[in-house]
Amino acid sequence: MVQRVAVVGGGSSGLVCIKVCVDEGLEPVCFESTDDIGGLWKFKDSTEPERSSIYRSLVVNTSKEMMCFSDFPMPAAYPNYMHNSQLLQYFRLYAEHFDLLKYINFQTTVKSVTQRPDFSVSGQWDVVTINRDGEEERHVFDGVLVCSGHYTHPVLPLSDFPGHETFSGKCFHSWDYKDADTCRGKRVVVVGIGNSGGDIAAEISRSAEKTFLSTRQGAWVIGRMSSNGLPLDMTAITRLNNILMQLIPKTLVNWAAERVLNQKYDHRLYGLQPRHRLLDKKPLINDDLPGRILQGALVMKPNLKGFNGSGVVFEDGTVEENIDAVVFCTGYNGNFPFLPPALSDGSKGELTLYKRLFPPSLQHPTLAVMGLFQTKGPIIPVVEMQARWAVKVFTGLSRLPSKEKMLAVIESERKRNMKSYSCPRQAALQVDYIPLLDFMADEVGVRPNFLRLLLRDPLLWVKVFCGPCTPYQYRLTGPGQWAGARQAILSQWERVAQPFRTRAIPEPEKTLSVLFSPWLLTFGGTVIMAVLLSKNEAVPVVQGAAQTLDRCTIFLKDIWS
Repeated sequence: MVQRVAVVGGGSSGLVCIKVCVDEGLEPVCFESTDDIGGLWKFKDSTEPERSSIYRSLVVNTSKEMMCFSDFPMPAAYPNYMHNSQLLQYFRLYAEHFDLLKYINFQTTVKSVTQRPDFSVSGQWDVVTINRDGEEERHVFDGVLVCSGHYTHPVLPLSDFPGHETFSGKCFHSWDYKDADTCRGKRVVVVGIGNSGGDIAAEISRSAEKTFLSTRQGAWVIGRMSSNGLPLDMTAITRLNNILMQLIPKTLVNWAAERVLNQKYDHRLYGLQPRHRLLDKKPLINDDLPGRILQGALVMKPNLKGFNGSGVVFEDGTVEENIDAVVFCTGYNGNFPFLPPALSDGSKGELTLYKRLFPPSLQHPTLAVMGLFQTKGPIIPVVEMQARWAVKVFTGLSRLPSKEKMLAVIESERKRNMKSYSCPRQAALQVDYIPLLDFMADEVGVRPNFLRLLLRDPLLWVKVFCGPCTPYQYRLTGPGQWAGARQAILSQWERVAQPFRTRAIPEPEKTLSVLFSPWLLTFGGTVIMAVLLSKNEAVPVVQGAAQTLDRCTIFLKDIWS
């Protein structure tokens, strides 16, 4: 029997969930409360209760090749880091290409999702929606994929700051921020140094009289560019780097990386120096913030302590007078009021999720919550893999551990993350990018076999193992295999270069280093894979290495051409 699956939300997560359901022969029905797709990435001039909101100038922090859907590369002409409007256009192309819009009920809000009376037998859900005419409708579904996001309930902690009642300026959350026009010529304090806080403070500083950025702990600031101007995430998020990070002492990596960052701008001198080491938490991705500090338009301040009439007081005792506005970039509560309260844990209603996806308390794993995590990498590929795994679980092709084992894993991962994040909620949200993707890929049956890939296709192996961990890797084999995955990987750097080619520049002559470096990587890969696998499997190392060297002749011809 075809299973009906409710998809709550028509943003990027909702779109990929619809597509995965269709691929697996299920019947998705998507409910989107607005009149358009895009979710968070659909900019609106005004905010609406319980809906995501972004500011007009927002540019993504992850590059197009890293954040695209695994079987639908972004157009080559797109810039590597896109404005929010271009990302929305990509979602439209995706929805049109796979004919997804016909599954979406627009202007339909999900009021409640509850277990049916016979849930212990059927695993089914009662879903109550409110349509565009304000009428309630009731539905029965075999599974539910929650894709409504967790940037809908802003945290505005005014009660934590004495004197806010008599403050003469305006206080508001970054959720309400759209552009810097209202701050022109004013004195503004921005509280919080996450990605939103850094972006908003830098933008306001270009039009305000003076801008102050208040931070409790500071942050390591990294630009979007890596060496040679390449996208940072494409050079940093690789499988080879992931292995090296496990082999090299973390203290040494922190020391070396922090030294490189401080050579560009001394974080202590600039007032940015955090309490934590670089690898302990997510860095702040921002290209403009240090320059605004250098020009004096932005002033770093310690944590906000309270208000004093028209001024604000900081923890070091300093006071800034005549402040016109305070923007709180203080995060969101991950609330899902339409879900059963039994799925939540704690006074704030936070969801407990196995691998940040499945509530372990359910007798039947027929509900999954998408995108409720934080990671040092792009969100979309992880959500796509979540959808692929969730559907396998829904259909019985993949099975979850016992409730007790899932709870033990959740607690173990939370305790591990508490070493870097003192807040239990923040600790629970953190996931490791490549390890989580590979774990779910194993469950789905799509994780690349690197030894086989090395012996059969060394050119592709170099791109996959030593190059950026782009989403196409998970379409090379197994269920949902895409015939274009290999070519997408081989041509990914060409798409990176395409938007730069707006002026003809003579091509440099190829040198011997171009010829021999890939060969060395390939031969080195043989040794690495042999060492990694020899403890557990009988690997014909010599024979495999010989085959690889034979293939290198073809490989080198490909490189040279």
